Amino acid sequence: MLLRHSLPRSTPSSWFSRLSPASAMPLRAKVTNPAFTATSNMSTTTDAQIPKAQPGDEPDDVLFNSLYGVRLVELNRPKKLNSLNGSMVRKILPRLKEWEKSQMANIIMVSGAGSKALCAGGDVAALALQNETGSKGQQASADFFGLEYKLDHTIATYSKPYIAVMDGITMGGGVGLSVHAPFRIATERTVFAMPETTIGFFPDVGGSFFLPRLDGELGTYLALTSARLTGAQALYAGIATHYFDSSVLGNLTTRLSELVFSDHASLQERLDLVNRTMAEFATGLPEEPQIRGELRKAIDRSFRFNTVEEIMKSLEQETTYKEWAQETLETMSQRSPTSLKVALRQQRIGKNWGIADTFQREYEIAARFMRHPDFVEGVKALLISKPRRRAQWQPATLEEVTNKDVDAFFTIPDGRKRLPLLNKDNWLHCPHSYGLPSEKAIGKHVRSLNPKEATKEQIVQHFLTKSNHKEGVEQKVTDVLSRKTITTERGLEWDGELSEPEFE
Repeated sequence: MLLRHSLPRSTPSSWFSRLSPASAMPLRAKVTNPAFTATSNMSTTTDAQIPKAQPGDEPDDVLFNSLYGVRLVELNRPKKLNSLNGSMVRKILPRLKEWEKSQMANIIMVSGAGSKALCAGGDVAALALQNETGSKGQQASADFFGLEYKLDHTIATYSKPYIAVMDGITMGGGVGLSVHAPFRIATERTVFAMPETTIGFFPDVGGSFFLPRLDGELGTYLALTSARLTGAQALYAGIATHYFDSSVLGNLTTRLSELVFSDHASLQERLDLVNRTMAEFATGLPEEPQIRGELRKAIDRSFRFNTVEEIMKSLEQETTYKEWAQETLETMSQRSPTSLKVALRQQRIGKNWGIADTFQREYEIAARFMRHPDFVEGVKALLISKPRRRAQWQPATLEEVTNKDVDAFFTIPDGRKRLPLLNKDNWLHCPHSYGLPSEKAIGKHVRSLNPKEATKEQIVQHFLTKSNHKEGVEQKVTDVLSRKTITTERGLEWDGELSEPEFE
């Protein structure tokens, strides 16, 4: 039996801070995000595999707090848009492992201090400067990525409900902290992107897993162009699972703190209850341009090829969305040629990697990029130089980047042990699905119907009922049916293949 505390639903998030000293745990640090107001006084695990603090780690770059059964992680570097560094990872990972063992911790929530960002990415400027010191510095940078990927894999395989609040800029390392969670909240302030090819790197933090599993060629497009998605766009794309106005985050946190799970409740039962509770805070979706209709068709047409050269040729020949195609060509022409080719290869083979394979293989790719001149050049040109300048890539053209060059990023040297992760979970398909239905799910349902009896209205209603009328389902299913079905003499039929596998 699932029980709830008797706190009123209207209780504001700041209510917990006004509890009497006898009923509240000691306050560890001031919380700056209004969605999170709570306390914590927890020890750090001593597991030998868990990273330990190091000299020079910042004392309050992450704040840990609790509100009844909810455990709160707040990235606390607002002046640097909460960019992720080793100090932060070394704090978060032990705390997650400790909470995983605690019977008092029911739900984990992660957010960023201030209103501008969850996390704008890793602290790549520090890594680039470190790389310039030589092989030891390059290895130290690779070690950071290994540590970060251990954290990302832990989040992906976490045994308790984990909610990522993607309020504000969510890019690079911030994506790793959020996109693998079963619940990913977008808001009106969300700006999602994978900007790695702009700095001579590749879409990491699990980009090999989630990007190829998005609908059609949307993941390939995001990987190669670093295109940005707003909050509602992230929901429709499958990056986010929920959309709320940022004004409700405080009350949502308080509401979730009321939940108490039965000792015998499975993870699926706990997640389902969290999902039903979150649905109480639906605020409606904004009217804003979406990547749908003919634009989605153009993306799928142009980015379906297996070489960057073919993709760019297709963009040159695009007529329906000529202005978009020209802008995309100009964008890609500024990217590192090596990064583009590695990222495309990653999208094509990553769909066959399990979640553990993903982070282990990405570690090897990242380590090689730390030794490649494009990473330092890209970071210095775009992030360090004042004013910004155009990067001078090596090699400078796509033609100069050979298949052998690309193969080297995907080859693990003989005798090299794979990156050790904290558990062995290696599933190929996401075990939880709380976002909008994917094109594959819609296509499978259409194909299961009798074409002569099927109607678009019935199909939309099926998914509305299945999702308990989740916001965005009607719009998403309607768009997919308009693009992916045709009416023949046999009736309504799915037009095209179903991509494998999927990310939801």
